[in-house]
Amino acid sequence: MRRLLGLSMVATVVLTACVTINVYFPAAEAKEAAKVFVEKVINDAAEAPKSEGGGGGMAFEAPRLDPPRFDPLMLIGISPAYAQSQPDFNIQTPAITAIQSRMKQRFDSALRPHFDSGALGFTEDGLVVVRDAAALALKDRVPVNTAVADENRDRKAVYREIAVANGHPEWEGQIRSVFAKQWVDSARGGWWYQRGGAWKQK
Repeated sequence: MRRLLGLSMVATVVLTACVTINVYFPAAEAKEAAKVFVEKVINDAAEAPKSEGGGGGMAFEAPRLDPPRFDPLMLIGISPAYAQSQPDFNIQTPAITAIQSRMKQRFDSALRPHFDSGALGFTEDGLVVVRDAAALALKDRVPVNTAVADENRDRKAVYREIAVANGHPEWEGQIRSVFAKQWVDSARGGWWYQRGGAWKQK
């Protein structure tokens, strides 16, 4: 009886393993996509790098494919299905492009000078905040606060849109974390950012 029960359990595990689908968050691809997106937003027209192909847009080279992950079940002849094990990370939908365009225009016209002055900073959760209101002229405070609110609304929306565009709404938090780090990595010298709850200057 015990032997029969044991065989039944093994059969159940084997059948379950046959339909195992491993979907993991493609961190490397997300980082490359975030870099392309962020650099397009914060680059000055004068300092934006020229693409060798001569075209604009958000296209970037497909990432190198890594070999499939090893699964112990392969030792007994069971190969799990890897659904989208190396997905192309999509940041080119009309909704994402429209948000990015607004963000770039806003950054150039309303945010960049105040990052340069130290009034604004990047938060740890991928947003923008007024770090030092005293660095803002009185006449600038209302428009800058409005621009920051609009920027944060677009940032939250784009993290969500990217997750949805890639077929995994549950990736939103991870995408936001990747972008939060990229905003800091792409920040210009002298700009401020949060790390561990404290403000640091790049």
